[in-house]
Amino acid sequence: MLFKVGSRVKIDRALLERATRHAAGAGYATVEEFIEHAIEKEMARSDGGDSEAEVRKRLKGLGYIS
Repeated sequence: MLFKVGSRVKIDRALLERATRHAAGAGYATVEEFIEHAIEKEMARSDGGDSEAEVRKRLKGLGYIS
């Protein structure tokens, strides 16, 4: 669920322009959607990332383990 309670984030104009181009090229509906995904991805990475079970499932799907 998305809450817009007067929150604003300042971002460098050049970075926003790059993010907008990337979002469009990657198929995101909006630049906000892309930025939200990028933030979530980075936080998950710094929180320890995937569990061992998730890593094993991904490696199995790629054919590296059976």
